[in-house]
Amino acid sequence: MKKSFVIYVFLIIIILCSPLITTAHVKWFTEVTPNKEEIEHILSPMFMGLSVFVALLLAALTQLLPLIDKWSISKKIDGFLDRYRISSRYILKYGTAIALLIQVWSGTIFAPEFAITHSFIRIALWVTIILLLIPVHYATKAGALILLILFIYQLVYSGLFHMLDYGFYLAIIGVLLIGKTRLEEWGFPFLYLGTGLSLCWVAVEKWVYPSMSIDILQQHGVPTFGFAQATFVVLAAFIEFVVGYLLIVGILNRVLAFVLTLIFISTTIVFGYTEIIGHFMIHVVLIIFIIEGVSFYDPPIRMHRSKLSQMVFVFLNFVFTLATFLLLYYRFA
Repeated sequence: MKKSFVIYVFLIIIILCSPLITTAHVKWFTEVTPNKEEIEHILSPMFMGLSVFVALLLAALTQLLPLIDKWSISKKIDGFLDRYRISSRYILKYGTAIALLIQVWSGTIFAPEFAITHSFIRIALWVTIILLLIPVHYATKAGALILLILFIYQLVYSGLFHMLDYGFYLAIIGVLLIGKTRLEEWGFPFLYLGTGLSLCWVAVEKWVYPSMSIDILQQHGVPTFGFAQATFVVLAAFIEFVVGYLLIVGILNRVLAFVLTLIFISTTIVFGYTEIIGHFMIHVVLIIFIIEGVSFYDPPIRMHRSKLSQMVFVFLNFVFTLATFLLLYYRFA
């Protein structure tokens, strides 16, 4: 047990010491012209070695986290947070309204890079905010439908692969739409999946367009902890990709979600108001993850009964997911 505790603490320290640009959308903070890296440079020996190492680490994590969940302190925390699950959907509903309010005040929609260009968009956002604030589920659904229309409008304008950065909004809309229906229990698993996919997609940007992230490091003086800036960017992207993957496969527990939330909050110190505009909604989602845990989610890993099967599944699935995201982003983004 002591050995497991040391490993777990070490894992948390690694995450806490991770670069602040891990959670930053690089397009928000740099005006450098994107230059796509050559694929042979992306797939460097360091990248390949890290891929294998991370896959092995995640495979081991599947067996480590259940042990931690059995600790008395973990059970007490779970028992305390379980009492607040009834508030999760209200947090999402009103948190979404606040996020949209912040965006309207800043003159943007969904992200700092999307300016409100027409008055009807601003009006639609205000109507959505008002509907979400009304404590009636029919008003919530109406607000979610308007938000869906706005998302589709922005998707047509900006393109599919650009809007994949913000795919978690579709997951949020889905949760709001199916509330108080027979499909309600599918809401939060969909939220896990949508947020995880968005984080993975954004992470790949740092590998394909490293010059943008390096420019941010130089402009904001982000510490690299002794690593070369190019190496630091690769590591930052791996951390973000891993977090997204953990959400997708359902092995991100409450403690890790809390640590991740602290990292997102810390980025505000460096990037300021722009960070608040862009990531407030992510903060809301992570708070829900902390409250809910994975009790409502039937993660893919549970399809496999034996410990060895689970470890092999996570290892191979991570490598496949990483390769798929990288190739899709490199080809289409």
